Amino acid sequence: MKKPILYIVIPCYNEEEVLPITSFQFLEKIEELIYKGLVDEKSRILFVNDGSSDGTWKIIKNLVDTNEYYLGISQSKNRGHQNAVLAGLMEAKNRADITISIDCDGQDDIDAMNQMVEEYLNGCEIVYGVRSRRDTDTFFKKFTAEGFYKLLNTMGVEVVYNHADYRLVSSRVLKEFENFKEVNIFLRGMFPLVGFKSTSVYYERHERIAGRSHYPISKMLALAFDGITSLSIKPIRFITEMGMFISFLSFIGVLWSIIMHLTGQGVVGWASTVSIICFIGGVQLVSMGVIGEYIGKIYLEVKARPRYIISERIGGQQEKEDDVEET
Repeated sequence: MKKPILYIVIPCYNEEEVLPITSFQFLEKIEELIYKGLVDEKSRILFVNDGSSDGTWKIIKNLVDTNEYYLGISQSKNRGHQNAVLAGLMEAKNRADITISIDCDGQDDIDAMNQMVEEYLNGCEIVYGVRSRRDTDTFFKKFTAEGFYKLLNTMGVEVVYNHADYRLVSSRVLKEFENFKEVNIFLRGMFPLVGFKSTSVYYERHERIAGRSHYPISKMLALAFDGITSLSIKPIRFITEMGMFISFLSFIGVLWSIIMHLTGQGVVGWASTVSIICFIGGVQLVSMGVIGEYIGKIYLEVKARPRYIISERIGGQQEKEDDVEET
């Protein structure tokens, strides 16, 4: 079987502290895979600078100058982790047979790449990197992360439990994935929609080597909400069901009030009335907020703005300093 060309896609945002360390780990890994005959010598490491405000892009440039295995692209501004990963995958899809996306913080076990490539050679088109356990997480982090996946599954979003964005994807899958044109993207919930044969590789996640995490609880919650509203309409259905239930209770309340009036038993006090009005008013505001979120998503989709803009490419045959590509 022909050796596949592998591109390791690494999104980077303000990673000047950790990148000088992990970049050499990625280089050693790709050289190991080539030496073992698992991938072709044309395999590369592709860094995606997501509009970093520190020295990340300068470090990437220096790396590209030192070794031919390094490539780099830079977005015109920060567009978020998911868009950065997408930019790298779309950049690599016509040059590589397989891609592996991974964060540059050193937490994901790069040795799992060997098994990922072997699973591809055995016929799998998508291989998900899945955390085997969360011993390194705090109780709060573990509780919120596991709740994140359970919430997504409950809301009808098809995700692989404890899988983030460490995955192998074949060029065949990427060419089909290119047909997904939505602006609001949640990659870990979108790739299962493409189909094709898939499997999972389990690994232990390490502590971050250096720097600080760019994914606090607020961003994780925002990502979860984006994933739900981008891939599921269950919240709207829940609102409909809740509205029907409250309407039923209100109808019973009206009947009860009429019966009390006809039997001469007046309802004394205003507290119960005010409580009901406030409750229904609160439900209506929350419902309008959820529906508004979906309308906002529709608004962004209709405008069809580019999901990423590559302002610069460096390394190999990709160096086009003044070229700006929109996708």
